[in-house]
Amino acid sequence: MEHIPVLLNECLDGLQVRPDGVYLDCTCGLGGHTGAIASQLTTGFVISNDRDEESLAKAKENTAAYADRIRFHHGRFSELPKALSENGVKAVDGVLADLGVSRYQLTTADRGFSFMADGPLDMRMSRSQETTAADIVNFSSPLELGQLIATLGEERRWWRRIAEAIVRGRPVHTTGQLATLIERAVPRTSRLHPATQTFQALRLAVNREPEELDALLEWLPSAVKPAGGRAAVISFMSLDDRKVKVRFQSLAKAGEVTLINKKVIVPGDEEIRNNPASRSAKLRVFEKL
Repeated sequence: MEHIPVLLNECLDGLQVRPDGVYLDCTCGLGGHTGAIASQLTTGFVISNDRDEESLAKAKENTAAYADRIRFHHGRFSELPKALSENGVKAVDGVLADLGVSRYQLTTADRGFSFMADGPLDMRMSRSQETTAADIVNFSSPLELGQLIATLGEERRWWRRIAEAIVRGRPVHTTGQLATLIERAVPRTSRLHPATQTFQALRLAVNREPEELDALLEWLPSAVKPAGGRAAVISFMSLDDRKVKVRFQSLAKAGEVTLINKKVIVPGDEEIRNNPASRSAKLRVFEKL
């Protein structure tokens, strides 16, 4: 599957990749950013992590030309310290985290991330974990479900009506079934499908993404080398970008880092034309003092 890494040049510029450096790609995906970093290395290497075993397997195929410069690791953000220690590294020259969902996950029906194709209501980044989206949908109380949609899905207007429609329609087993229940319950007021924010909320909850992002942001300053180590984070949702912005600003105020881009970096018109999925991407970079 073709993979177009988002804000690629901006990430490489932000990280200031050195041929002998050691780097960490927290979210390997299909290997786009990892391969680009590895292509600039000679004696250095990149640790490439992802919590999705299937994505890692595909990334290994896509980056085979640079296999001698890549060390893959399977794990969540909260397990990244282990990725460094297993490779004999205390801190790296640069960290990159792309917080988006990969096109592979969205377009593979049996992963259950999207209503673009009907599939089991799954949404697990790693199939080794137990809880699925179906578990949350079918066994949460109406209030729990509604609050989840309101907070993680940022669905402020219709959350109660959506939750009630889902509860009435239980059991819900497929993405298509869930999307249909929501579409019948609330009006379409924009180009955005009315189920979009509910699917976002469920994905975040299933994979405990808010908690994992908190762990990553807390660990980042210690993950990069002092006096020049850099961290770059790409976010796609306002929930994530707010967390990244607040954390980076807090570190800068404390004198631990300097912000490389005072204004958030976003894709240009050409990149958005070539890759519409990039349109909501926001990149923030800091350098450790």
